[in-house]
Amino acid sequence: MKIAWLVTRGDSIGGAQIHVRDLALQAHRDGHDVLVLTGIAGALTDQLDAAGIRTRVCQGMLREISPQKDWAAIQALRTILREEAPDLLSTHSSKAGVIGRIAANREHIPVLFTAHGWAFTSGVPQPKRLIYRVIERALAPLASRIICVSEYDRTLGIAAGMGAGRLVTIHNGMPDLPANRRAVPDHGQTIRAVMTARFDRQKDHETLFRALLDVPNLQLDLIGDGPDRPRIEQLLQRLGLSDRVNILGQRTDVADLLAAANLFVLSSHWEGFPRSTLEAMRAGLPVIVSDVGGAAEALITGETGLVVPPADRDALVVALRTLANDPETRVRMGQAGRQRYEDDFTFDRMYAKTTTLYDDVLVRFRSGQ
Repeated sequence: MKIAWLVTRGDSIGGAQIHVRDLALQAHRDGHDVLVLTGIAGALTDQLDAAGIRTRVCQGMLREISPQKDWAAIQALRTILREEAPDLLSTHSSKAGVIGRIAANREHIPVLFTAHGWAFTSGVPQPKRLIYRVIERALAPLASRIICVSEYDRTLGIAAGMGAGRLVTIHNGMPDLPANRRAVPDHGQTIRAVMTARFDRQKDHETLFRALLDVPNLQLDLIGDGPDRPRIEQLLQRLGLSDRVNILGQRTDVADLLAAANLFVLSSHWEGFPRSTLEAMRAGLPVIVSDVGGAAEALITGETGLVVPPADRDALVVALRTLANDPETRVRMGQAGRQRYEDDFTFDRMYAKTTTLYDDVLVRFRSGQ
C-alpha cells in the first residue's frame, strides 16, 4: 500500500509529529510505500529523511486561518497528490485535516483525519472554538473515517453533529523501551517531579507553580519550549521558585529524564489524549493529570495516578503532597501504571488498529461503499 501522511508542521516535534513519525517508520519497515508531507520542513523531516522515508513540503500550509494561503495550500497539495498517487492520505492536526480532506476529495483519494484533540474542545478560547467547530462539522463528511485519540473526543465530535459511524476511537500508543530505562519512584533524597509540555497557553504552568509553593520538598523539571517561555521564567522569579524549577528546554533524552524522576505531572487547560502521560507510565512513574479532554482516560484514578480539576491549585497541592510524601504509593502507582501501559497503550496495539482501519477504508473505497 502507498500511504501518505500529512501533518501541518515538520519543524518541531510534538504529539502529532511523533505519532506520524512512528507510524511511518513502522509502515516503512513493513514494506509499505511511505511518504510524509508537511507544511514546513525541520526536525521531523530530518529524522524521517535519515530513516530513508521520503518527505515533501506542501507550500503555504500554515497553522493560522488565512483563506488566500489556505486555498494556495490546497492547490499545492492537489499537485503533490496527482504526482504521487497514494492509495490513501492520513491527515494529522487541524489545519492539515482541513487542507488534506478538501484536496484528497478533489483528487478522488480516500482520506482519514486524526483529531489529536479537537480545536473546539472545552478550554480553547473563543472565537477560535466556535470557528473550528463549524469548520470540523462541515468537513466531517469528506473523511472516510475520523480517528479520535480519546473517547472524550469521539463524544465531543458526535455532540458537534458529526456522524457517530464516521468516528472511531484509537488511543495513542508508545513504543516500549528497555527495562534499564525505567524509573525507580522511591529513589533519592530529593523528590523530583517532571512535566513534559510545550510552553504555551494550553498548558497551565502557573497553577502548578503556585501549588509547588506549598510542597517545599519537591523539585520540578520542565521539559519543553515554546512562545511562553520568557513569561514562565519571569513568573518563576517573581514566585521565588527559580532554584526549585529547572527549565530543561526541548530534549532528545526525555526517556532518560523520566527514568531519573520520582513522579510526573501534567497541568493543562485542555488536552486530547496526551502522549507525555503514556511516556511517564511506560517509565513506571505515578502520574498526576488535569481532568481535561481525554487526559484521565489513560489512568485508573487512585491506582495508577491522580486526577485533579483544571486550574485547581488546592487540589493539585493535595495530589503533589500525596505522592511527594509517600514513596510506597509512588512505587505502587508506578508499577500499576506500567502494567496499564503494557495492557492498553503500546505502539504495536495502536499500529495494528490503525492499519486495520486503513485496510478497511481502502477496501470500502475501491468497492464504492
